[in-house]
Amino acid sequence: MDSLCRGVFAGSSRELSVRSCFPSLFQAERTHRSVLLGLLLGAGQSSQPDSGLVRRARAERWSQWSLRGGLEMLPQALTTHLTSRGVTVLRGQPACGLSLQAQGRWKVSLGDSCLEADHVISAVPASVLSKLLPAEAAPLARVLATIAAVSVAVVNLQYQGARLPVQGFGHLVPSSEDPGTLGIVYDSVAFPEQDGSPSSLRVTVMLGGSWLQTLKARGCASPQELLQQKAQEAVATQLGLKEPPSHCLVHLHKNCIPQYTLGHWKKLESASHFLAAHRLPLTLAGASYEGVALNDCIESGRQAAARALGSEPDS
Repeated sequence: MDSLCRGVFAGSSRELSVRSCFPSLFQAERTHRSVLLGLLLGAGQSSQPDSGLVRRARAERWSQWSLRGGLEMLPQALTTHLTSRGVTVLRGQPACGLSLQAQGRWKVSLGDSCLEADHVISAVPASVLSKLLPAEAAPLARVLATIAAVSVAVVNLQYQGARLPVQGFGHLVPSSEDPGTLGIVYDSVAFPEQDGSPSSLRVTVMLGGSWLQTLKARGCASPQELLQQKAQEAVATQLGLKEPPSHCLVHLHKNCIPQYTLGHWKKLESASHFLAAHRLPLTLAGASYEGVALNDCIESGRQAAARALGSEPDS
């Protein structure tokens, strides 16, 4: 469980909530008093929306998916789709604050300008939203401020003429083995068509945990070199790739994965009750609430749009 919590949430299994992080496991045990028996009998499986893409994924038994030009194609396609239908997309204008007007509408401050909205769907991290809310929503802000997030470093390495000793999607690393390395993804196995040349091998190393927190506490001025060194040491030790990589990309994503700690579901319940009791035209969406994966965020946005329109999300 330690490796799974680190691989998905980059967090500690001692602090995370099974009920919120892995609801299917929680429901399976609650329904049948056994996780394995519950999963075998289908407990905890929620209904999914139906579409041609979903049916194809089931028929072909997809375990993962990507896009030819990278995942950035998704927001690019969304922007193109929306602007072609007359929707205005504002870029480079972060929200600075929210205030309620007499008519029950929102005033959204954008630094040098502002706009009014009948309804706001917030997909920013909960802790960020907590700082934008007005005084009238102070109880909600206090709840959202407690949903913290951790940072993760992602190091992409490419090797020429190298081979993996094993095949698969990748592996996760328990904290007892390596407190700094969360896991390694074998990109060339999952998506070989993106290798660029037949002789290249690509892997992605995810770094985080207590080691990254210690690095931050030390105030390291140039973490890029340390992160690359740590990643190369991990693949050398765990996969036997001891030669220097031909290419390396290092990205440090700060506060990128929300932590669903014990009692997280109570926070969501409290936030939901506050919004309903005060009839605030605000809908919460994004990774801070009910799933940190990309698929979870897409589903969160779909459900948020349905609720904002006053309809129940289709299952």
